[in-house]
Amino acid sequence: MSAYTRLLLACVSLASLWGCSEPQQDSNIRSRGFVYCGQDTPNTFNPQLTDGGLTADTLAAQIFDRLLLLDPVTHRPLPSLAKSWTMSGDGLTYTFSLREGIAFQSTDWFKPTRQFNAQDVVFSFKRVIDPSHPFHAVSGGRYPWFESQGFANLIDDITIVDPYTVQFSLTRPDNAFLANLATTYAVIHSQEYADQVLRAGKPDQLDHLPIGTGPFSLEQYLPNDLVRLNRHNGYWQGAAKMEQVVFDIASRGTGSLAKLLSKECDVLSSPVASQLPIINDNEDFDLTAQTGMNVAYLAIDTNKPALKDLRVRQAINHAINRDNLLSSVYYGTGTEAHSILPPMSWAYHHNSEALGYDPEKALQLLKEAGFDKNLSLTLWVPLEPRPYNPSPRKTAELIQADLNAVGVQVNIIMQDSINRFSNIDKFNSDLILTGWIADNGDPDNFLRPLLSCDAKAAGLNDSNWCNLDFDNLLELASRTSQLNQRLNFYQRAQAIVDQDVPVVPLAHGVHFQIHHNSLKGLQMSPFGTRSFSTVYRSEP
Repeated sequence: MSAYTRLLLACVSLASLWGCSEPQQDSNIRSRGFVYCGQDTPNTFNPQLTDGGLTADTLAAQIFDRLLLLDPVTHRPLPSLAKSWTMSGDGLTYTFSLREGIAFQSTDWFKPTRQFNAQDVVFSFKRVIDPSHPFHAVSGGRYPWFESQGFANLIDDITIVDPYTVQFSLTRPDNAFLANLATTYAVIHSQEYADQVLRAGKPDQLDHLPIGTGPFSLEQYLPNDLVRLNRHNGYWQGAAKMEQVVFDIASRGTGSLAKLLSKECDVLSSPVASQLPIINDNEDFDLTAQTGMNVAYLAIDTNKPALKDLRVRQAINHAINRDNLLSSVYYGTGTEAHSILPPMSWAYHHNSEALGYDPEKALQLLKEAGFDKNLSLTLWVPLEPRPYNPSPRKTAELIQADLNAVGVQVNIIMQDSINRFSNIDKFNSDLILTGWIADNGDPDNFLRPLLSCDAKAAGLNDSNWCNLDFDNLLELASRTSQLNQRLNFYQRAQAIVDQDVPVVPLAHGVHFQIHHNSLKGLQMSPFGTRSFSTVYRSEP
């Protein structure tokens, strides 16, 4: 069933709830908007509550704005809702001057009576960091990305200087602070809307019926089916060129490609690598690529008895043939990973001593550890293709074969998508096939949320590894203003990971996107986020 057909059925059955348009008004959807395929189903529309997925990667940039943006080339912070900022000499106080005249979205469930101001900034961040805040415990009270960064411990206070000036006081200097405010998770909500839903006794409505200042507002959501956004005509940078965007979230794998070829979809995100030649030969579509700040890796649960032994972790690393993965999964489009950091990071350790493919050495280490062909492990695998791993199932099967070749039996546990807080099978697994897309260009954005002790406490450090020397190096790197010193600290931190092997870096992927050539203005970002406000159709 096409996205358009489902839209019509949805409007018939849910008109009273969602205020859908009449069916005949949607007959020209291609001239009014476009359909975006190849994403997962969101479980919230508030990216503060997530650590990735459709909400953080794509939806947040349409519905919400942040104080800052990141330059996709230089990775430096740029003005957004904050038009300028200053930092105190000791690096502990940041003062932001906010733009005036910015309107929040008006929807069936909220009509704003005022414009964006400093109250909204304070509300948005204090909800995350203050356990006594009336919204802190709403929708589960978990803020995974912020928790993995130790954000609550970093922020001493957030205060309103005047209606359009807000001040952040830090407990210590942090070189990544501005970059973190530009991430897709640091969105600005409406305090006025929050007050309304709190008075109504429905505080969780803030997270599933969102209100932001972005170029599009939520119009309709059918789980496992579609998300429809409508143009925010009062958008402060000018109304978007397209009236609506429909996310077809029912499509998976080859089904997505079929919908693209039949023109039920206009855009296909993260196609399977084997599909690329088919598209390349079709003149109706354009294929674009972005070298991503990403990594696919295998997390080894260091809490499990057998995996506490360093020799076993080293053996797993030695057993995996990354060249085979690159040719069979990435079809030559990826690069072999020797570190969690991608080679395009300024802190990448080019002289890494990470372990390479050596199955004979793997056999020897397993025998020394007392696991001579008698080790059985479980491998948890989310099946959703991602830019860092275009075919997780195939990757898992290749890893399974590699480990079987050295006497390690692997039982694969498949999961449709990633939900780090509710997937029980993941927490019972020995190995986890996962990955990361950077939210900004700072190396801290890879190392801290994936491997720090704070990330372990937040449930995001899938290896359950906590090394105080590693954490101390991250702290030193965040405090110093000398680039050479920061580089030294980060490379020493990478060396600890190389030696202790809590993770096995596999590959760095290229993010591909396919779209019908009538669509113009689509942008790509190394951080996965991009606004659709500039997209338009050059022909009906």
